Amino acid sequence: MTKKKPIAPALFAECQAAHELYLSKKNALKLNQRKIADAAGITPVSVNHYLKGINALNARFASVLAKLLNEPVESFSPRLAAEIEGMAATSGHSNISPMLQPHREAREYPLISWVAAGEQIESSVCYPTGIADDWLSSTENAGPRGYWLKVKGKSMTSDTPPSFPEGTPILIRPEGFDLISGKFYIARHTVSGETTFKQYNLDAGVGYLVPLNPEYKAVALDGTWEIIGRAIDAKITGM
Repeated sequence: MTKKKPIAPALFAECQAAHELYLSKKNALKLNQRKIADAAGITPVSVNHYLKGINALNARFASVLAKLLNEPVESFSPRLAAEIEGMAATSGHSNISPMLQPHREAREYPLISWVAAGEQIESSVCYPTGIADDWLSSTENAGPRGYWLKVKGKSMTSDTPPSFPEGTPILIRPEGFDLISGKFYIARHTVSGETTFKQYNLDAGVGYLVPLNPEYKAVALDGTWEIIGRAIDAKITGM
């Protein structure tokens, strides 16, 4: 996989300062990354990425961390402290407060194999730590058992959008999804155990698994296939 580009040195320094402050106070405050994650509404993996400088700090996370550490945001990020102060000032000097834009914190999901995806439906628990070497982030909510897969083959490659060339990571929500014609799903053959990624189309009351590549044939959902997850996000590759 392509290694993520490092953040700017100044932003990394903020993360490092926040991490050092956390390490100096965590024992006295009985604080750990799980508690920070719960307070911020993100995963412990995301917290670790902030503190290790993989992802740059943002105002929301900085505010939560500062509150838990009983320290001002300025103690590790004057930049974000000024940003937060600016937002507060804008709100306080007007009888119209600015509406915060909707924001969903990125969450990490494991990148697993197609064999594991086929077996996933048999499991009733979340993935344990260490199930995958690679974890990818998304702001989409794939649920507690969400996971990434890489597209195999050329059946979902198209000359026009959407197109999912071989190797494209797709995020799968395996629970709590609706079956909607035109959306993308993974399905498993109940006899062979084969798992496939296709577009679901409903035509005259009959469901089909449809490839985007016209050289491949659609498959009718005749009872030998079961839908085991919906694709809700994808990452562009080769850039």
